[in-house]
Amino acid sequence: MSLNSLIINTLSPLGIPVSFQKYSGSAPTYITFFCYNERGEAWAENKEIATGFYIQVDVWSKGDYTTVVDRVKELLETAGFNRTFSTELYEDETATFHKVMRLVYVN
Repeated sequence: MSLNSLIINTLSPLGIPVSFQKYSGSAPTYITFFCYNERGEAWAENKEIATGFYIQVDVWSKGDYTTVVDRVKELLETAGFNRTFSTELYEDETATFHKVMRLVYVN
């Protein structure tokens, strides 16, 4: 299974749109994600045996997204992702709340 499929399938119970990099729909709450770094995490006999996939998950919403963010974190951690960073933003141009979460998945 690809990393993109893993993320989409993991977040599907939320019942809100989840898209790789860009969302072009009209839902008031949605999630986008992308991989911002991919690197070797472990080696044996000069071969990479574990790869770290560093992803950013963005929750976008016109209203309070607290419950969605909590569920995203819970679902991804259950699937083996570890959160490394998060911050909250507000997009003035679109009047949209924006939660940024960065996570790592080692496979």
